[in-house]
Amino acid sequence: MPGSPTSRLAYIDWMRGLACLLMFQTHCYDSWLSPQARQTFFFKVSQLLGTFPAPLFLFLAGISFALVTERLWSSGVPPSAAARTTILRGAEIFGFGLLFRLQEFLIAWGWAPWSDLARVDILNTIGISMMLMGVCCWISAAARPGDAAPEHRARRAGIAALAVAFAIVFVAPMVWTVWQPRFLPWPLESYINGVHNLGTPQPWLFPIFPWTAFAFLGLATGFYLQSASAQARGSRVFMMAAAVGIGLAALGYLVDARAPNLYPVYDFWHTSPNFFLIRCGLLLLILAGAHAWQGWGAARRGISPLLVLGRASLLVYWVHIEFVYGRFSILRKHSQSIPVASFGLLITFLAMLALAWLRVKWKKSVFPGFSAVKSSFNTLSSRP
Repeated sequence: MPGSPTSRLAYIDWMRGLACLLMFQTHCYDSWLSPQARQTFFFKVSQLLGTFPAPLFLFLAGISFALVTERLWSSGVPPSAAARTTILRGAEIFGFGLLFRLQEFLIAWGWAPWSDLARVDILNTIGISMMLMGVCCWISAAARPGDAAPEHRARRAGIAALAVAFAIVFVAPMVWTVWQPRFLPWPLESYINGVHNLGTPQPWLFPIFPWTAFAFLGLATGFYLQSASAQARGSRVFMMAAAVGIGLAALGYLVDARAPNLYPVYDFWHTSPNFFLIRCGLLLLILAGAHAWQGWGAARRGISPLLVLGRASLLVYWVHIEFVYGRFSILRKHSQSIPVASFGLLITFLAMLALAWLRVKWKKSVFPGFSAVKSSFNTLSSRP
C-alpha cells in the first residue's frame, strides 16, 4: 500500500466518485429519456449500471466506519464511548435523510403526496446502517471485556459483521414475501422491507433488508484491511480481493443457474442471495481496481475528477436530484433522445464536478488541520 494516510484513503474517495458518476447517468437517463428511447438496449445497460451506486455507497460507508472505529479503539476510547460516537453520527446522517425528504416535499409542494416524507431513501439507510454497525461493534468489543486489544476487537467485529450481512441477505426474500411485518404501520414496515404505502415491497426503495448487508460487508472488509496480516501483505491484499471477488461472482452465478430454489418467491434482481454474492464480488473487483488506479495509474499524475466528486459526494447527491428530477430539471422530462440526454448528463457531471471542487477547496481553506481519518469520517461515512 502507499505509505501516507491520505494515499491509503484516496482509492475510497475514487470509488465514491465512481458511484456518483454511475448515479448521475442512471438518474439522468431515467428522468429525461422518451418512452421510445427507454425501450433501447442502451437504456437497459444504463439501468443495469444503476444497480451499483447504492451498494457502493453502503459498502464504502462500512469501510470508513471500520477506519474510525478502530482508530477510536486504538486511542484508548472505551467501546461504549466509541459506539456512542458512531451511533450518534449515524443518527445525524439519518436526520439529514429526513431533512432531504422534507426539502423535496416542500419544493414539490402542490403535487408531491405527503407519503413522500416517509420514503426510505439511500441516505436514510446509510444512517440506519451506521447505527446498526455501531451496535454490532459495541457488542463484539464487549463480548470479551478482558481482551481489550484493538486488533482482537476488530477481528471479532469483522466476523460478526460478516455473519450479520449474510443473515440479512438470507432472510430478506422471506421478509419481502411471506414474513412481511404487516402488523407495523407502513412507515415503519417500509424501513424493514420497502413496502411504502402500496402494500408490497417496492424495488426503488432502500430498506434494511437487504440493503444494509452491503454496509456490514464493508465493515468486515475495512477491519480486515487494517489488520496486521493485511498490512504485512501490502498491495497484494488487493490482488487477493480481486481473486475473492471473481470467486464470489462466479459462485453466485453458478448457484443461481444450477442450485434448487429455497424460497417460496424468488426475485433475482431485488432479494436474491445469489445476486448479492455477484455484487459483492464486483465490489471487491472495483476495490482492487480503484486501489491500482490510485496507486499506480494515471490518477497519480494529475487531478482525478472522480476523486474530487468522491470527496463531496453528499453535496452533489443533494444538489443534482433537483436538477434531474425536480422542478428545476435542466431538460424536459421523459421526452429526450439519447444524444440530448447524454449532453444533459455531461452538463450535470461538469456542474457537479465544479461544485465538488469548490466544496473541497473551501473545506481545505477553513479546516486546514483536519487529519485524513477524521476527514474520512466526516465525509466518507455520510454518503448517499
